[in-house]
Amino acid sequence: MDAPRKQMLLIHGAWQGSWAFSAWLPELARLGWTTHAVDLPGNGCTEDHTPPEQVSLGRYVEHVLAELARFEGSVVVLGHSGGGITASQVAEAAPEKVSALVYLAGMMLPSGQSFGDLIRECEALNPGADYCGIGAHLKWSPDGRFSSVPQDAAREVFLHDCPPAAAARAAASLKPQAESGRLMRNTLTAARFGQVPRIYVEALYDRSVMLPLQRRMQLLTPGAHRITLACGHVPQLAEPVALAELLDAELTRLLVTPLSEPA
Repeated sequence: MDAPRKQMLLIHGAWQGSWAFSAWLPELARLGWTTHAVDLPGNGCTEDHTPPEQVSLGRYVEHVLAELARFEGSVVVLGHSGGGITASQVAEAAPEKVSALVYLAGMMLPSGQSFGDLIRECEALNPGADYCGIGAHLKWSPDGRFSSVPQDAAREVFLHDCPPAAAARAAASLKPQAESGRLMRNTLTAARFGQVPRIYVEALYDRSVMLPLQRRMQLLTPGAHRITLACGHVPQLAEPVALAELLDAELTRLLVTPLSEPA
């Protein structure tokens, strides 16, 4: 089988923008990947001025599908953190354009379940455990439509193991996030989303999407091949070289010589 094009589209999570992948893109380029990191509508990093009432999963998917049209052929779609929800729905909408899905400490949720639902489920399974992560630190707009992450909380929860200067820049770059673009639920089918190969990159020391949540999602949405990194919630900043090399090797195995069983 001929090697597929090494093309990757990257989707950021809540409060972030395409800048969240800047430190990692050179490592992917070194391994031969052509990449494009998107800015989702209404994330405060673009000039689209999308009003909060129009920020939704459907709007995100529409935007990413337009960005996928930049590429010839199929593309690996990677979602970091909450970007995993959008990545899943893009695969449902256009499975022929998505060669593989990658969840980078991401939300690989089953159809109909929100991340809040997952947290409540895991807390019920483990009485006394607290999986709220950044939730307790959020600051809200007076109308409750936007949340913001204080910089000290971002450094402690998201960026605790990243290089200090880079962590400070990332924490200062976070923008208010429309709640309508954060608490979302997928609508997925086995015939479309279910046919796209998946990789889950789990972060052992994640303080946001904590490891029990990551493992629960892998159980609820089985079939993903697993890569494990000993880092926190932002592997692309904490372990950019290891992440690029491990992911490149796994995608090569998955797309050129598909495995019969997930790792």
